[in-house]
Amino acid sequence: MSRSVTCLALLQACLISDSAFATEPTVVKLWPGKTPGDVGLAAAETTRIYDSPLLKGPTLLVTNVTEPTLTIYAPPADKNTGTAMIICPGGGYHNLFWELEGEEVAAWLNEHGLTGIILKYRCPRRPGDVKGEPPLGPLLDAQRAVSLVRSRAKEWGIDPGRIGMVGFSAGGHLSLATATRFEQRTYEPIDAVDTVSCRPDFAVLCYSGYLKHKEQDTTSVGITVPAQTPPIFLAHTTDDSISTPEHSVFMYLALKRARVPVEMHIYATGEHDFGVRKTDKLPATWTGLCLRWLRSQQLLK
Repeated sequence: MSRSVTCLALLQACLISDSAFATEPTVVKLWPGKTPGDVGLAAAETTRIYDSPLLKGPTLLVTNVTEPTLTIYAPPADKNTGTAMIICPGGGYHNLFWELEGEEVAAWLNEHGLTGIILKYRCPRRPGDVKGEPPLGPLLDAQRAVSLVRSRAKEWGIDPGRIGMVGFSAGGHLSLATATRFEQRTYEPIDAVDTVSCRPDFAVLCYSGYLKHKEQDTTSVGITVPAQTPPIFLAHTTDDSISTPEHSVFMYLALKRARVPVEMHIYATGEHDFGVRKTDKLPATWTGLCLRWLRSQQLLK
């Protein structure tokens, strides 16, 4: 076992209580062979503890990902609603906030009868990626993830018509990109999995970046909203110092104009990286609002 894997296992044992999950997660490789469209990295996958000034404490980060995976956390069988969310942690497409925006989110979903599936997508940026713009590689991973989960839905106790995404910061952008670019796969089909739809049934975006044009009051170049875009839920804070709330505001307007079902909540305070933690901060209520929204859209029993 590699040092990084050992470190990750030990940290998980400390950071996430065993009682948070009903069973051990299932981990599956996203791609059957070489990761398509990837030049690779010389460095091995690593983990580290990041002392976040916003969180005022440590959290676990993963980086140097060259072999994307899905980590499936199933809820107790007697509470399983059939709804699932593919979780896209943030980290600026440089790292993955594995604990804050991965495992903690899966635990929250399991608590309410949803399957939580953490997508470990490729990062950091590769040579040739445009600085300051979202890299393409993670979208390949996200599209494949939706198709793979849908192709194995019965096996994993999931309704194939209720598979959504939830993303944080850069992961919010990745979720939106997946929800709006389903009409054309960004890689050549590899196997039968790629014949299955890569359109998520809904997407939840928290304090997303890369959605607003840098100089204009509109969405970023390259973002289009097809007619069949699934329902979208947006959560942000006014005082976000990493991704300003305008990213969500202009995305909301674009979705509304395209007549896509959309709901947005912008809190007065709460900063960035609020995740799903139960605190006394205003954004701590977004999780309950999201569950009610899912039920209103007939996406959660």
